[in-house]
Amino acid sequence: MLTDQQAAEYFRRCYTAVDGLWFVKVEGKHGWEAALEADEKVWSIMPKIQARALKAMLKADQGIHALRECLSTKLTLEHFEFETQDNPDGFTVRVSRCPWHEQMVKSGREHLSGTIGHRICWTEYRVWAAEFGSIRFALQEQICEGCSQCVLRFHDKVVSHN
Repeated sequence: MLTDQQAAEYFRRCYTAVDGLWFVKVEGKHGWEAALEADEKVWSIMPKIQARALKAMLKADQGIHALRECLSTKLTLEHFEFETQDNPDGFTVRVSRCPWHEQMVKSGREHLSGTIGHRICWTEYRVWAAEFGSIRFALQEQICEGCSQCVLRFHDKVVSHN
């Protein structure tokens, strides 16, 4: 019998494998742009599922602090290496190791990682932010685009009263 840790690792590997496999199969049948468009649609829904599940499991509510707790849990479960830093109006996540980029490198598709990463990460983390209220997201740097780290900035929307 597998330990809980082994079972979690098994499912994590299956999760990352199926993400790449379906992309390659769609690309083979319908082309690169169609696969990327379908991937973007998937990653506009998947964060809602993830965020809602983690909110329930962690008994988190809305707001910037709940987002930080749930997103940190997600990144940890997916084996990202990262740190978070508080800002006056939110927080910043600095990713030093991205397992999704590493999968692209391992599969010999590193040259596509920046294109996929820019489009999918922007979509994914924007949806994460929206699941926790009126929170803005900015994608400031990415490993897949040649930077030493990914920098994800989350902050409360400022409401102006003109």
